Amino acid sequence: MRKKAYMTVCLIALATGAAVAQQAVNDSNTPLHLMKPAYRIGYGIPTEGEVKQTMDKILRYIESETPAVIVDSKTGKEVGRTKDVDENCELKKGGFRLTSYEWGVTYSAALAAYEVTGDKAYAEYVGKRQQLLADIAPTFRKLHEKGKKIDTNIRKVVEPHALDDAGAVCCSMIKAVLADGKKKESLMPLIDNYASYIMEKEYRLGDGTFGRLRPQKNTVWLDDMFMGIPTIAYMGKLTGEQKYYDEAVRQVLQFAKRMWVPEKKLFRHGWVEGMDPHPAFHWGRANGWAILTMCEVLDVLPETHAYRRQIVNLLREHIEGLAALQHHDGYWHQLLDRQDTYLETSATAIYAYCIAHAINKGWVDAKAYGPVALLAWKAVTASVNEKGQVENVCVGTGMGFDASFYAYRPVHVMAAHGYGPAIWAGSEIIRLLRKQHPKMNDSAVQFYDEEVKTEHPIFNYDGEIRY
Repeated sequence: MRKKAYMTVCLIALATGAAVAQQAVNDSNTPLHLMKPAYRIGYGIPTEGEVKQTMDKILRYIESETPAVIVDSKTGKEVGRTKDVDENCELKKGGFRLTSYEWGVTYSAALAAYEVTGDKAYAEYVGKRQQLLADIAPTFRKLHEKGKKIDTNIRKVVEPHALDDAGAVCCSMIKAVLADGKKKESLMPLIDNYASYIMEKEYRLGDGTFGRLRPQKNTVWLDDMFMGIPTIAYMGKLTGEQKYYDEAVRQVLQFAKRMWVPEKKLFRHGWVEGMDPHPAFHWGRANGWAILTMCEVLDVLPETHAYRRQIVNLLREHIEGLAALQHHDGYWHQLLDRQDTYLETSATAIYAYCIAHAINKGWVDAKAYGPVALLAWKAVTASVNEKGQVENVCVGTGMGFDASFYAYRPVHVMAAHGYGPAIWAGSEIIRLLRKQHPKMNDSAVQFYDEEVKTEHPIFNYDGEIRY
């Protein structure tokens, strides 16, 4: 009883002391504007080391989940020599597929990470897997031509049947060749095969726009901007042929004609030729593919191209529309303009990359959009768990014309769509930190010109003043 009474007195004393302390803080004696906000996922300016740490965690995870190995499908034993490959062989199964479009994104992201950080682990990750595909493709092509049934994932390399099979992986290979000419001999046969499919075999509408026959006849998918157009633009860079640049621009503008919703400054996910009116569901990741496409095209499109300015202006409007819809925790919603839908990581990572990239290229203003990019990166970082898995990623998604379809799409750590964008975003955020001049000023992230000194004190979270 005595102990219980003592504890009660202590608790009362603590409560009284807290109340007195609370009353002691007021506007006259405390700079209340320096109180630390209760951010849920963090806020502020990361260091390069912190960003790289997140990227490295992801790389270690995907290395363990994407073995670059051929095995005998019947015995499971590794096949070490190309000459021993036969119709019973397949790519060893890991958590992710080496030939999917999602992994084409990951290859491009890892190449960007190597360019920015100089860490050879990223280049070696890509090189090992692309070279494996290059080594085995001739053998599997011969087997396929003989009517043998071959591994489905390798069949996508030998005989692509959709833009998903061809575009993203091909574009990553072109980038690898542009970065290292020694890879041209081994990768060019695959590049030519992919590019031939995109340019000559993919289904198109009457005016040449990439289209599909699902879910309705003559449907345009916003996703297909990214699945096809960047490869075409990069073929222009690789070959120097104007026809590729012109076709890439034509596709961008024809997609925009159908898919752009100017009053929202967003793209709709799907457009069906025989549908009237055209519903507009602004799915987050599809808008990510669209803005990523514009960044990729502008990276290689000659400055003198007649329609370059038009694409830059479209990119700027899209960034303006996206920035206005960013959640205060840094993410974007699954349906961008519907705040009752969940917060999704893959779209957020793509936007973090594209906005930071547009700033670094001088296409948009760092002061206006730098804080948006850094806040988005905070959200991406918060979605990477200790294993290096990227959480809150929407699984593969078809097309719907009602809100429920998108709002209830599942999320899963094995959805491959989040890994490449997260690495790509980190790479560009590091570049942003090097090229731009972010500072904390009165607890807010601000971007400054190098030559300009701030007129007001810059405070850190502890209230310490620095100029």
